[in-house]
This record gives sequence, C-alpha cells and structure tokens, in this order.
Amino acid sequence: MTAIRTESASTTARTRRPRAATVGLWVLQVLLAGIFVMAALPKIGADPVAVAGFDLLGLGTAGMVVVGWLELAGAVALLVPRLCGLAAACQVVLMVGATAVTVMLMPAMVAFPALTLVAVCVVAWARRHDTAALVRGLRR
Repeated sequence: MTAIRTESASTTARTRRPRAATVGLWVLQVLLAGIFVMAALPKIGADPVAVAGFDLLGLGTAGMVVVGWLELAGAVALLVPRLCGLAAACQVVLMVGATAVTVMLMPAMVAFPALTLVAVCVVAWARRHDTAALVRGLRR
C-alpha cells in the first residue's frame, strides 16, 4: 500500500535544501536581525545624529521613527519562520533606499548598506518559496 502525499514531488524538490545551507541561512537571518535592531534603536530613540540625518533628507523626526519601527518589525519577522521571506523582501526595499541615500550623501560609507542589501537579497531569494506559500495562504 502506498502513502498519500499532500505535497507534489516538484514542490518538495524545490523547497528542500541541504541542512548546512538551512543553518547558514538562519545564521545570516539572525545576523541581519541584529543589524536591523541596531539600526532601528537610534531612530526610535530619536538620537540627535539620526535626527540630523533625517532632517537633511527632509523626512524629519516622524519619517525617522517610521523607518526605525519598520526596521525593528522586519528584524523580528526575520526570526519568525513563516514571515522571514516576506520580511527579507520588505527589508530589501528599505535597504535600497538606505544605500541610495548613502551613495548621495556619504559615498565613502556605502560599503555597509550595500553589503547589507546583498545579504538581505540572498535571504529574500532563498525564502521566495516560503513567501509565495504565505501569499497563497492569505488569498484563501
């Protein structure tokens, strides 16, 4: 007698990755979550340096606090298995903005946001099937 499978073979083959790759991906997600928490705290706490930067951009304190809370929410969601793919995709958008602003205002400092952008793109791409499954589940 054969067992009934709830997943198709192609879905299982697409989403299964070696254990080392899974562990490495989670390590990267934890590191990114730490980076986003550290980036969010000065914004949420209205650090004078962060306030000056956002004033220079024309976003003011309100924009700074919104960006800080988005970074913090994304950091937490990167650690939630169901949400980590969507969180990474959202953080890509934030990091594109951060990298662009850094290129314009402080080109010598662009390496860190650019590397963070690359890392969060890796997570978003690696978790794309999880994100698609989450969106499919929301449509029901």
